[in-house]
Amino acid sequence: MNYTPEMLEEYLTSKGEKKFKQVQIYEWLYQKQEYDFDNFSNVGKILINSLKEDFNLEFIKMEQVLEGPLVKKFLFRLIDNEKIEAVLMEHDYGLSVCVSSEVGCNMGCKFCESGRLKKVRNLETYEMVEQIILIEKYINKKITHVVVMGIGEPFDNYDNVINFIKIINNPKALAIGSRHITVSTCGLVPKIKDFMDLDWQVNLAISLHGATNEIRNQIMPVNKVYSIEQLIDALKEYIAKTNRRVTIEYVMLNMVNDKEEDALALVNLLKGMNVYVNLIPYNETNHIEFKRSTKERMDKFFNILKKNKINVTIRKEFGGNIKAACGQLRSESD
Repeated sequence: MNYTPEMLEEYLTSKGEKKFKQVQIYEWLYQKQEYDFDNFSNVGKILINSLKEDFNLEFIKMEQVLEGPLVKKFLFRLIDNEKIEAVLMEHDYGLSVCVSSEVGCNMGCKFCESGRLKKVRNLETYEMVEQIILIEKYINKKITHVVVMGIGEPFDNYDNVINFIKIINNPKALAIGSRHITVSTCGLVPKIKDFMDLDWQVNLAISLHGATNEIRNQIMPVNKVYSIEQLIDALKEYIAKTNRRVTIEYVMLNMVNDKEEDALALVNLLKGMNVYVNLIPYNETNHIEFKRSTKERMDKFFNILKKNKINVTIRKEFGGNIKAACGQLRSESD
């Protein structure tokens, strides 16, 4: 589960095998869900022995499931006993899974529960892939959409996340369409530039949450490394090169980033750009002092953006009652 098609083909070549056997192996693993190499009946005994010697198909464990209306939160225990969480959301357009990409997170966004647990390590590619496989098994349905927005900063684990996308997008694997996959970053500018060079249709979302350096410096330490000017320049370059719309995530924090002047600053920042703003009602936790913007303040903020011809919606809420909503993922289980 750690190998992209290209990586598996290289492995096969190194063993003196034909590249086409990559397709057969993928079919066994992902379509037939067969994890005993001895049952790979069409790949040959010599290759089976090599696979048994070189690979381990040990799975992460699904340890707990919490259920709410249209949402389920899954706790997974990894082979080294670290823990991560993923969330399944039922939309009218299909089933979406929000996967984690790291154990903990080093970005330290002040309003985010996940960031209270400092990064322990990157997730391996297979640990991301198996989140989806195990959730599909649990619900006995096909996942149609994936967002890499769980615990961790995806672009801080760039190579493994890219390999994860290549696997789940492959038609012989999980066959999730590239336009149904979204990767979110808080603003790692060099990786945004790497991402734009991949020439594929995967969606990019930016956790912006402030329209000025003053506000982003206050709530998002990453802004002290990559300023808002650098981030916006990178997004303009990304849009020009890919001709794809970028989603701007903006969590609404009462009296922090939800004032009329903040809305106007956001208009000035994004005017003329091919973006879509997703206003997110803040999900309060017991450990963090920030409060949710009132409905009146959110509506006023929304109307200012709308009036100034910025594409904007207020995100439908999922999972707040089971701590599965945006910014609430943080494994506290023993």
